[in-house]
Amino acid sequence: MNEYLLLVFACVSFVGTHFLMSHPWRATLVRGFGANGFLLAYSAVSLALFVWMVIEFGRAPKADLFWPVSDIIWAVASVLTLLAAILFAGSFIRNPSLPGMPDAMAAQTPSGVFKVTRHPMMWGFALWAMAHILVAPRTDNFIFSGSILFLALVGSKGQEIKKLKLTGVEWEAWLRRTHFWPRLSALLSVGLGPWIAGVVLWLAATWSHPYMGVAGAGIFRWLAV
Repeated sequence: MNEYLLLVFACVSFVGTHFLMSHPWRATLVRGFGANGFLLAYSAVSLALFVWMVIEFGRAPKADLFWPVSDIIWAVASVLTLLAAILFAGSFIRNPSLPGMPDAMAAQTPSGVFKVTRHPMMWGFALWAMAHILVAPRTDNFIFSGSILFLALVGSKGQEIKKLKLTGVEWEAWLRRTHFWPRLSALLSVGLGPWIAGVVLWLAATWSHPYMGVAGAGIFRWLAV
């Protein structure tokens, strides 16, 4: 297990600083750096630690798989990543959780991917992580993708608590009108924009896998045969 220590340390640092900067340290950092300075520092630290995670993930030994990865598993993972891409692509449209958005946005009627879940970006990351755990069930990937999954879902709940304290009534109303767990049946009513952007993102990401030294993913896994 010692060969994974640096990867574990990088992942813990990435997840831990997200929680610390988002909650107990946030007020102090905003006072010290200002709102824009805080966002810049937050982004810089997060990016640097994520790059470290990726580097250590690449260096970590690739142990045997914990289960055989069949075409069925690849198909399930492909669907999960497509859903992740649609949710992620649509999360930039009228998202009251994004930095700098006015509190009044939480009083809007949910539209687009927010009909599916109030955390489309976080669920996009979570579904991505689940899919990659399915197709690469190794110790190093459990640590790497598991960290992203944990941060996405636990971070979403932490964000709700923080928003309730900051915005009160508006966010409480938003919570009542939206859902934490995705309602996949609502995907048909999110509009063409998220679907088109999501499919394009998914095709580009899955097509690029061989250039990153990874086996073909998505439809390209079968088209390459």
